[in-house]
Amino acid sequence: MKRKLSVLFLCSHNSARSQMAEALLRYYGGERFEAYSAGLEPSQINPYTVRVLHELGLNSEGQYAKDLMTFWGGKYHFTYLITVCDKAEAKCPIFPFATRRLYWPFEDPSSFEGSDEEKLAKFRQVRDQIAAKIREWVREESTFQD
Repeated sequence: MKRKLSVLFLCSHNSARSQMAEALLRYYGGERFEAYSAGLEPSQINPYTVRVLHELGLNSEGQYAKDLMTFWGGKYHFTYLITVCDKAEAKCPIFPFATRRLYWPFEDPSSFEGSDEEKLAKFRQVRDQIAAKIREWVREESTFQD
């Protein structure tokens, strides 16, 4: 039996991009991955995040905004730390509890200004970009691990 690859997605607030990535990796990665997320300055999950995940049939129940320090100190060790925003990449240059580090910058949909429908469209756009990246990466990792 192969060992699961553990992945921590890091963002600034752990309210949108990293939460989407966590849920999407659980969905597309199946039993091969363990997905987690955290933020440098965690707030709460954006309601649009929950909404666009629900549109795909993904339940975000049990997910909540977590501080990166939750995973500090050696209790956890990750195969990958994946930063999904510029701020997290710049402010967290070292994370000693991950074997590999990747940087996948995505636009912050939470900072988008517009009507309810425009905001929802932005969240969908970012969700779809993250989903495409994760599907591609899961295929690559599956090929590499086999």
